[in-house]
Amino acid sequence: MRGAKAQVVGAFDTTIYEVSYKPKTGGPMVKNHRWVVQEELKDTKTVANEGDTVILNADHMDGMMGAEAKVDKSITGTVYVVNYTPTDGQKEVKNHMWVTEDEMEYDKNNE
Repeated sequence: MRGAKAQVVGAFDTTIYEVSYKPKTGGPMVKNHRWVVQEELKDTKTVANEGDTVILNADHMDGMMGAEAKVDKSITGTVYVVNYTPTDGQKEVKNHMWVTEDEMEYDKNNE
């Protein structure tokens, strides 16, 4: 995804989490996954802190739904949904969740 041209198709102000979790579908532990948002936690009302254990209610990655996760980092801000074409020539990815502002660079040439 690094260096790919993207179009922002959605933006949300929320609490944003970096988490580590064991996929419900098996496989190795996923460490420091960026990002899961507040609305994707089973308990959508309680803001989690670093070190807390949460249950994921997200399905944008395989094995995430219902997985127990440890919060590695918690920030408040805007997350974006983007459409992008990978730099390796693969087909366009639509509605990729989530990208934070510091992970994007404005295209000054509007290409």
